[in-house]
Amino acid sequence: MKKSPQLSQLLFILLFLLQATAQAEIYKWVDDQGKSHFSDTPVDGIKTETVELKINTYTAVEITPLLERLGKDGKVVIYTAAWCGNCKKAEKYFRENHIPYTAYDVERSPTGRIDFKALGGTHVPVILIGKTRMNGFTASSFNKVYKQEMEKQSPQQALQSAPVTTPSPTVK
Repeated sequence: MKKSPQLSQLLFILLFLLQATAQAEIYKWVDDQGKSHFSDTPVDGIKTETVELKINTYTAVEITPLLERLGKDGKVVIYTAAWCGNCKKAEKYFRENHIPYTAYDVERSPTGRIDFKALGGTHVPVILIGKTRMNGFTASSFNKVYKQEMEKQSPQQALQSAPVTTPSPTVK
């Protein structure tokens, strides 16, 4: 299949225009009322200055210090939001089973918001059990992960931290 010369020319022009916009500068000027204005082109007849842009982003965010601070000795940390039903369900489960935990509201707590962002959280709850991360909550999944984390501890710590479970009634 042959490319038409017009298509090649069109692609070349588009690439040239995109490159030009990617290298555009930002100009700032102040009007008669003292208000600052910004534009990608200088304004004729008005003194403008070129604004130097600095990109303020992080690449490859390291969460190891966060996990070292929070995920110790089977400690449970939950990132929640007030409107989250699964968050409430998880916290109720922790209370009923005497599982010590720390809760951070990602919308109200600055620490919670920062940690949640560092963890790459996209929805709540995010639960850290020791150094293991769990997204969402079901009692069975939590128990499995929690048990594994407790087994990594000394036997005495595991006994003290084990969740209290009540057997389901059997139907005859």
